[in-house]
Amino acid sequence: MPIKNVVVNCTDVQRSVEYYAKFLELPVIGEPTPERAVLDAVTATVELRAVGNGRERSTWVGDDLQKGFRHIGFKVDRLDERAAVLKAAGVEFKLDPLDAEGAVRICFFFDPDGTLLEMIQGDLQYAAVLDEDGVARERALGVPQRPRFDHVAVTVDDRERTSRYYAEHHGFSFIGTIEQPHDRRGFSIGYLKGGDTVLEVFTYEVEKSSRAPQLDVAGFAYAELEGTPPTDFGTLVSPDGTTAYVDPDGFAFAVGSDA
Repeated sequence: MPIKNVVVNCTDVQRSVEYYAKFLELPVIGEPTPERAVLDAVTATVELRAVGNGRERSTWVGDDLQKGFRHIGFKVDRLDERAAVLKAAGVEFKLDPLDAEGAVRICFFFDPDGTLLEMIQGDLQYAAVLDEDGVARERALGVPQRPRFDHVAVTVDDRERTSRYYAEHHGFSFIGTIEQPHDRRGFSIGYLKGGDTVLEVFTYEVEKSSRAPQLDVAGFAYAELEGTPPTDFGTLVSPDGTTAYVDPDGFAFAVGSDA
């Protein structure tokens, strides 16, 4: 049961369509409007929705220790070449291309409204493999011919609680971990795989901050998952009337017919 759709709020839909088409090669599905556009990201869709409140109204910050949403990740080929195009266009970067734990190459940058995006090149070499079939399915996807949606990343307090919930309600399997032994904060990443998509779960042993998700300001709004709705989570209603559930770490998502 995968992540089906990722909703990103933006202050100018056409500007964002052009950005995602130029830098991530995501074609538009159907006819875009000034209020909404849906983009094909191969394994999921990215939905751009118009909001009036810009980046300055968001309480999200690019801090590893803020719980909830962190970034949206795309698997790519030719990462350095793609990053150079972004740089030449003046796109704001959070992290320049580098070789990361797990034998992958990564970089982080922002969309026009401040949503943090990642490009990843290569197959992760996990520190611990917990589901060999899941890892095999991931690697069978191969090198993308164009950028494809890979994951949404979140920071959580309790990885066991998180993995248990998303396994029981949404069919995600905990396939492996990446460890950061040199990070004094006690940094570890767990990978929960659903279909061809991943929920990338970051944990730290130090104190973390909390944030209530915002569905009416620019930036990431929520993900749409398959599965069964929770019965004990808080809810929010998006401007279009969609019910979003809020997990214990402040990550917002919609489910099935609620989406």
